[in-house]
Amino acid sequence: MNEAPFTVRAGERGADGSFRRRDAAFRALLAAEALRAEPGRYHLYVSLACPWCHRTVIVRELMGLTEAVPIAYTHPFRDERGWAFTGGRFDDGPGGEYVDRVNGWAFAEQAYRATDPGYADRVTLPVLWDTATGRIVNNESSEIIRMFAGEALRPPALVGEIDAVNERVYDTVNNGVYQAGFSRSQQSYGAAVAELFASLEWMDGLLGTRRYLAGEVITEADWRAFPTLVRFDEVYHLHFRCNVRRISEFPSLWGYTRDLYQVPGVAATVAMDQIKVHYYTTHDELNPKRIIPVGPAPDFLAAHGRG
Repeated sequence: MNEAPFTVRAGERGADGSFRRRDAAFRALLAAEALRAEPGRYHLYVSLACPWCHRTVIVRELMGLTEAVPIAYTHPFRDERGWAFTGGRFDDGPGGEYVDRVNGWAFAEQAYRATDPGYADRVTLPVLWDTATGRIVNNESSEIIRMFAGEALRPPALVGEIDAVNERVYDTVNNGVYQAGFSRSQQSYGAAVAELFASLEWMDGLLGTRRYLAGEVITEADWRAFPTLVRFDEVYHLHFRCNVRRISEFPSLWGYTRDLYQVPGVAATVAMDQIKVHYYTTHDELNPKRIIPVGPAPDFLAAHGRG
């Protein structure tokens, strides 16, 4: 495996030193029924370390698609070629074996090359792969979870609220931690952290009045937010310098994070050892010695008191 460190590319850097995430490249859409109609045709490539992948793994599990949509896991370390199938094992989480049993690839990059031989942008996961056509269907996590769930996580009466929450949480929380972590100027870092913690305060206040982000039922807004929240105290607080407060210091937000963690099937998708290996060994610009912190190990199984 190439040991070149992960770096932010020129096209992902704003003039003020800020980090700018690029849009996903492959955006075909399928109905949820199509995934169930041909079990095994569509295949999900993910890393349990990645928060964007994590949301797809959760929704796949909750929607009962584990047989219909097989999954392959990559190693948590990521180099410039993207995510790798090393053939090795990892003890933490269901992604214990890093093998592509569909195509026999060594790198997720090969899915991109097979779909577009001229592809020259960053290789990202998740990837929903079509074994019949030999092409990537979609590599945008928010669209993949909608394909998996249909309307189950988007009740028509709550769509407006869900979309409003999603927009703010994506811009300032999901992506906000990266904007803080990969900033190269005090100005861009300070702006990102200010927006991030303003949104965390807003979420904490919202969750003081309702059980979930869009109301009294779990929606896609919750599963889009959760992967960032569950990583926050262990990774983003230190590694990305998002250190104004920990999630465990927000009373409603911390109870809410534990509430979601304790939904049946979800805890098994949280591979914290893989998460920490990925962040603390992949970003040499931020952690050149690749030393992985031991703590703080928040107790996600503690009683949450939310219903």
